[in-house]
Amino acid sequence: MRFITTLAACLWTALFFCGCAGSKSTATRPDNINGTWIPVRQEMAGNPMPQVIYASQKLVIADTSYTLTAESVDKGGLRYGYGKMDIYGRSGVNAGKHFTAIYKLDQGQLFICYNLRGDSYPDQYETKGKQLWFLSVFKKVSSR
Repeated sequence: MRFITTLAACLWTALFFCGCAGSKSTATRPDNINGTWIPVRQEMAGNPMPQVIYASQKLVIADTSYTLTAESVDKGGLRYGYGKMDIYGRSGVNAGKHFTAIYKLDQGQLFICYNLRGDSYPDQYETKGKQLWFLSVFKKVSSR
């Protein structure tokens, strides 16, 4: 009987700590990408974009939402973790669209490779030969 009571206590403790571990906010995640970002490089289908195209763009990420200012303002929802990202347009030119992407932080830069079709996640940060893959490299200008 003591074994069963001890086993039940161990299981309850394990479940409690597992449940608490999953409730961490993005502010404490090691891959926290909250902040204001500006692009320093972009390419699509293997072709570099001229800097003049993205010179005035700005991406603001705040936990589960984003605002992209380019030719117009695009806003939406964002889910990310473990190097994958789901982007859901809510207003602006991408309203109603779902994009999949991969991301990484490397030497203070945020790399996001988007699949504009949204049917699968890119498997690399290279767009050559991928007509609807778009890579943007950002640098952070503020924490929010």
